[in-house]
Amino acid sequence: LLTFQGFAQYSVLFYGYYNNQRTIGWLKFRMPLSYFLVGVGTIGYSFMIVIRTMAKNANDDGGGDDTSFNFSWKMFTSWDYLIGNPETADNKFASITTSFKEAIVEEQESRKEENIHLTRFLRVLANFLALCTLAGSGYLIFFVVRRSQKFALEGLENYGWWERNEVNMVMSLLGMFCPTLFDVISSLENYHPRIALRWQLGRIFALFLGNLYTFIIALMDEINLKASYLPLYLLEEEKIVKYNMTIWEASLYNGTIPGNSTAPPIQVDPADVPRGPCWETMVGQEFVRLTVSDTMTTYITILIGDFLRAVFVRFFNYCWCWDLEYGFPSYSEFDISGNVLGLIFNQGMIWMGSFYAPCLPAINVFRLHTSMYLQCWAVMCCNVPQERVFKASRSNNFYMAMLLFILFLSTLPAVYTIVSIPPSFDCGPFSGKTRMFEVISETLELDFPSWFGKVFGYASNPGLILPFILLMVLSIYYLNATSKSYKEANLELKKKLQNVRNRELPF
Repeated sequence: LLTFQGFAQYSVLFYGYYNNQRTIGWLKFRMPLSYFLVGVGTIGYSFMIVIRTMAKNANDDGGGDDTSFNFSWKMFTSWDYLIGNPETADNKFASITTSFKEAIVEEQESRKEENIHLTRFLRVLANFLALCTLAGSGYLIFFVVRRSQKFALEGLENYGWWERNEVNMVMSLLGMFCPTLFDVISSLENYHPRIALRWQLGRIFALFLGNLYTFIIALMDEINLKASYLPLYLLEEEKIVKYNMTIWEASLYNGTIPGNSTAPPIQVDPADVPRGPCWETMVGQEFVRLTVSDTMTTYITILIGDFLRAVFVRFFNYCWCWDLEYGFPSYSEFDISGNVLGLIFNQGMIWMGSFYAPCLPAINVFRLHTSMYLQCWAVMCCNVPQERVFKASRSNNFYMAMLLFILFLSTLPAVYTIVSIPPSFDCGPFSGKTRMFEVISETLELDFPSWFGKVFGYASNPGLILPFILLMVLSIYYLNATSKSYKEANLELKKKLQNVRNRELPF
């Protein structure tokens, strides 16, 4: 289970378990077609959900905040006098306190004066340091992946545990320490807390995405290397695999099987069947290992970085030279935005790897449930609220935009493998085909009337698809411009109503 080799490699976890039989069982279930349509349909459904959520958040936005008499409104209208539960009253009190802190921070930021030349220099320096960190991280991932390919060519059995898991561990460690470095760099910029948060999240997002795409490009490079010689030696390799299977079956009978034998097929464990190379399963294994190593890194960070730090601060504070709770190291803050970004990155890995490891979403659901309870315990026992207070709800669509962006980028490797790389010849639901998408044309040819196939062929013609895509882009642009004009009209109407109210107020 640590390496996902052996029996796990040939289990339902991975692509190679499923065969290319068109229909299964008395219901005639079409396995290759369903595998393809479920993968494509999941991505389409995810796009629809994310875009609908962004539209809902945009509708909930009232078109700007009314900051007139802000503190007076909060003072006299915040409390709900129908509250009868003590716990609810405590939560409402904490909410009102936080809203006052947010309003004070907003007022301080609006009145702050700064040296513009020094601020520009520090921001340029911070961006330069962040770019150097991103470039160093990408180079380190590229170097480690190259080393792992060298180890794979020489045989992983000759190396230890670190060499086998070096790529996943390095990516997890970079994801652990680089955000802290970005947080130190962001202190130079002197941005508004909300803007500083977005810069911080953008850099961490670029770090995660760069590491993930470097990892994917290295995997695709290895797959292309195999695919480049696969068509030349395909028949010869099939003969070798079939010959090995013949020898293996003969060894089960403790003798030789003649060529015209009519013996019944042998029922054996799938893990014992000799197979050819299955690059789809290899990619799925890498994603599952990456998910597991990321989970382990998260748990270790919580136990060591939060729990042991809190224990040290709590029990050594009485005998230390300074106040550990308010000085260094203090209790760790619970980074809500960083955890949200971690969820976004983790979801991107699931979208990218689920086509090669169909059970990867189930593993992720188990990971999310366990991490939820562990982080809930850490919040209650080990963490303190963030020192910077601001309205995080204004960044909801910012998070969803990042999720939409990583969803788009996560679909590109899967689309590339579907349309460009030939599938493995003896494993998976698409074995025996030159491209994975040929399962659609095969189904149309065998299971539908001929006229339907012609209609589908005309509909999939690039001469119709390109104008349709152009029409969609123009419609989106028109709707976006219309929504902006409506929003501006709402703001103007709000200003007029405010002016009328100010004229009616007695002075």
